[in-house]
Amino acid sequence: MSVLLTPYLSFRDEAREAMEFYHSIFGGELTLSTFGDFDAAENPVEADKIMHAHLVSGDLNLMGADTPNEMPFEAGTNFAVSLSGGHEDEGRLREYWERLTDDGQVTVDLEPTPWGDAFGLVVDRYGVQWMVAIGRASVPATTATADRETADE
Repeated sequence: MSVLLTPYLSFRDEAREAMEFYHSIFGGELTLSTFGDFDAAENPVEADKIMHAHLVSGDLNLMGADTPNEMPFEAGTNFAVSLSGGHEDEGRLREYWERLTDDGQVTVDLEPTPWGDAFGLVVDRYGVQWMVAIGRASVPATTATADRETADE
């Protein structure tokens, strides 16, 4: 596996709709996991919100999630950059993490998560939010798959 650099979009209650829209355009496979799938909803009304969405279509990768109500959200600035890879990439990803945290602000420490990956969030010295994920885990998910050859079918 190699390290992937992936756009990560944030939404307020529209992640499912938006990611299904992008799925209708690009085709491929869309995986949706809710906060409830991981018992991670701090507020029970948010259990059906999307904790993680991943669209893969050929070489295209797009990720996204709903922002919980207690977290700030401003449309137009709702993106981050995701660096992810497998355990074999751990050294490289941790080096990136250390360099990004230099004069940056760690918002979530890079440590193991309920879904199995090591995960962390940092805002670098230039205000760019980075998500670093090490390893892949099997997660409960609702999967929508398009078997289309082209997006305009």
